[in-house]
Amino acid sequence: MFAFTLQRLGKAAVVVIGVIILNFLLIKLAPGDPAAILAGEAGSGDPQYLETLRKQFGLDLPLPMQLWRYLAGVLTGDLGYSYRNQVSVLHLILERLPATLLLTGAAFVFSLASGVLLGVLAAKNRGRVLDSVITTLALLFYATPLFWIALMSVLLFSIQLDILPPFDMETIGANYTGFRRALDIAHHLVLPAVTLGLFYMAVYARLTRASMLEVMGLDFVKTARAKGVPETRIVRRHVLRNAVLPVFTFASMQAGQLVGGAILTETVFAWPGIGRLMFDALMQRDYPVLLGIFLVTAIVVVIVNFVADLAYRIVDPRIAAA
Repeated sequence: MFAFTLQRLGKAAVVVIGVIILNFLLIKLAPGDPAAILAGEAGSGDPQYLETLRKQFGLDLPLPMQLWRYLAGVLTGDLGYSYRNQVSVLHLILERLPATLLLTGAAFVFSLASGVLLGVLAAKNRGRVLDSVITTLALLFYATPLFWIALMSVLLFSIQLDILPPFDMETIGANYTGFRRALDIAHHLVLPAVTLGLFYMAVYARLTRASMLEVMGLDFVKTARAKGVPETRIVRRHVLRNAVLPVFTFASMQAGQLVGGAILTETVFAWPGIGRLMFDALMQRDYPVLLGIFLVTAIVVVIVNFVADLAYRIVDPRIAAA
């Protein structure tokens, strides 16, 4: 296990460095000059003022020198300085990251738990009405655009029924503390978390159903039935335990993608996370913030996959034995 962990850590470090270099080069290829945008908003088109801004932010240096300075800064924990907010990028991201992790974590737990449950129910009732209903709903949520579901959820549950708050992370001006604040955040979390998790719930439901139907046809399940083992125990101990392995693999890949894919949900629901920060930085050509968010997102994805690799050896002991 120690050698396996070191090997994975080495690969993770290589991946992160590759992501840093690739993102930096792609950002530099993007159209638009941050100095020209800042000068235009300041109402000054003076070439000398533009040159001053470029020197201030290091934009006048050759591209290899800019890349070297950025890599050196990242290794020391310096992700740069935001042109727009006049504050360090690391401070901005750390301020927004907990909200994104809360949203994506809640969406992941909801999608995985409900998806596996619906997949089990569909497989146990194969060919019946419940199976058709679950399969149809899964296909509907999978095919429907996320932003449309988010907007319709706001119209239905916030405007028409008035049971869930439509925007933000907590009630503005309420100044709740302690447990009351936690309840208020949870109340605001329901709508965006469920909206973000519906797509992945549909994927997990269909994957669990297909995997369970495949395992149900194997010889060891037929043998367990022939021995008189109760059906509930067969499903829980024999079928689900083997059928959940592909779901676990897919969920480990999707967990990291949720962090980067929350931009639409955070924009629609005005959730103060890094997805919304990335959208604002893109519109404002605030490239250091974009690079910082890309880096943090890549690190989260690598960490999630690293933990999944370790957990997979616990879930399926055959991998550790091999």
